[in-house]
Amino acid sequence: MSLKSWLQRRRRSDEPVSSVPAAPTEQDILASLNRVNAMLSEGNAPPVVTSRVIRIARTINDTLPRLRHLGLGSMESYSVVATATDYLPEAVGGYLRLPREWADTRPIDGYKTSLMVLIDQLELLGATMDQIFDAANRADAQALLAHGMFLESKFGHSGGTDLTLGSPHD
Repeated sequence: MSLKSWLQRRRRSDEPVSSVPAAPTEQDILASLNRVNAMLSEGNAPPVVTSRVIRIARTINDTLPRLRHLGLGSMESYSVVATATDYLPEAVGGYLRLPREWADTRPIDGYKTSLMVLIDQLELLGATMDQIFDAANRADAQALLAHGMFLESKFGHSGGTDLTLGSPHD
């Protein structure tokens, strides 16, 4: 082995190896939700499933612009991304891979059919996304309340300025 080939091999081994995938972008998240929607259409999902998935997707869409209020590395932000890119597609896909008649009529968990199990999972995801959306909005709501208290102290009745409008000749 020549010195030159040894140096080239050494240089390649010193290059950093990126083993952590990049975080999904907003476009990645929306694309994943679109794939779930396509799965529902292609798999002829029942309306009870479709309506719940649409509700979850709408909440995720409404939450995405507000994720920065939760903190990019927060558990809530992670939950939104994971729901859109993993939890929701996996739940829906698992159900849709089953024969429809079997999935909707045969118990798999005590008395629950696959359809009932999926609905339970979708209800849990929906309630969780609602809670996260509320948390994302709470910061702005608190700022609005604080501003209202400021305005009340500045211009309120307790000694504030009379701002009533009357005729200029009063």
